Amino acid sequence: MLSCLMPRGARDEEFHTAVCELLSEWGATVPVPLVDSVQLVSDNGGGLTLAIRDYLDRVGSPNRLYAPESEVGREIVALYDGEPTYPLMRAYMTDHIVAPGSVREVATMITGRPDDILVDTVADILIVGAGPGGLAAAVYGASEGLSTVAIEAEAIGGQAGTSSMIRNYLGFPRGISGGKLAQRARSQAIRFGTQFFTGWPATALKPGEGGDPHTVCTEGGDVRARTVVIASGVDYRRIGIPAIDELVGRGVNYGAAMTAAREMEDQLVFVVGGGNSAGQAAVHLARFARSVTILIRRPDLSSTMSRYLIDEIDHNPRITVRGNAAVVDGGGQDQLEWIEIEDTATHERRRTDARGLFLLLGAEPHCAWLPPEVCRDERGFVLTGRDVPMEYWVDNCPPESLATSVPGIFAVGDIRSGSMKRVASAAGEGASVVPLIHAYLERPADE
Repeated sequence: MLSCLMPRGARDEEFHTAVCELLSEWGATVPVPLVDSVQLVSDNGGGLTLAIRDYLDRVGSPNRLYAPESEVGREIVALYDGEPTYPLMRAYMTDHIVAPGSVREVATMITGRPDDILVDTVADILIVGAGPGGLAAAVYGASEGLSTVAIEAEAIGGQAGTSSMIRNYLGFPRGISGGKLAQRARSQAIRFGTQFFTGWPATALKPGEGGDPHTVCTEGGDVRARTVVIASGVDYRRIGIPAIDELVGRGVNYGAAMTAAREMEDQLVFVVGGGNSAGQAAVHLARFARSVTILIRRPDLSSTMSRYLIDEIDHNPRITVRGNAAVVDGGGQDQLEWIEIEDTATHERRRTDARGLFLLLGAEPHCAWLPPEVCRDERGFVLTGRDVPMEYWVDNCPPESLATSVPGIFAVGDIRSGSMKRVASAAGEGASVVPLIHAYLERPADE
């Protein structure tokens, strides 16, 4: 009844949003999209192909992968001008075929946004990383009237964007997927004026001197801002087995990309890791796979995973938890075909068939691009507030709670030392950093 009192445009927008959410939710449960606005051709489905498909999935662009010898593959190869270098990409059924060399090239094609749009621009806030912390900072920074730019190395949402269902996030009693939460936050931030640039990995940070703006160097060019929010999160730890790492994108995956999950229909799948991300990945994979086995070094999940996820896993007949287990080898011709598992208690090893291996092995801070002026702890996480060494304090006063050792540079989310490594806490820090930025920007220049 109340909707009838809303302006026509508002009703149309609400209807469009509801329909898109319904279709998105349904699309995530089917093995392949029925419509593909982007077609990819690849001869081996390697790491770049997987990264591009993951990006397209997370921005809501239906896509499908074709083999070069397929009917669609042959058509696209024939249209390509030159010797094909895979992957090849066709968007929106045009005859223009490209061979993208990076996710950034794909992002530029999809958004139509040139790389040089930020030349000679100095933003109030530059957010590096568009996970929950970065997205919250983008929403609240832009809504407070600050010119806000966010750059993201991959797709909006960070690692949280790959979560199939977050059931303990405030305000969503039935749960919400990480991708949907990220896209809602992105839309909200854009409405307030935030500019997003995806496929822009940061390569260096140059702190400003004497009141000059800070500079973040990226593959798309240098970006300058009066303040910087480090929200680049963490990377999954590598397994360190060459034979397995050679098959990344061909049955082996770090993280739990939704694209890869759909390709596991009726397959034997293994998830390595005992945290919440591993549990969410297992539940999502169980929608498609014949069976999902969670491998952990500990005897059980009780000390590493939230109770609601453990209960969900216990009641899912397709999921098995195997404790005291570690992957020690694996292989296959062009795709993963088998893995070898060691019992960490008896050291007995056994080879088993496997078509999917999802590695969620804990996190390492994504901070190789940070300069030594930004202090970090022994594990590489960024120090803030009272944890910053005293030689960086001013007048015996520590930096603000989310401020780093460099004035005007802040850190939020998983990359910050001492953070809770949860979606809700990262979003809270992203919102909380904006008042600190306001206070910093309002200080006299000589302080």
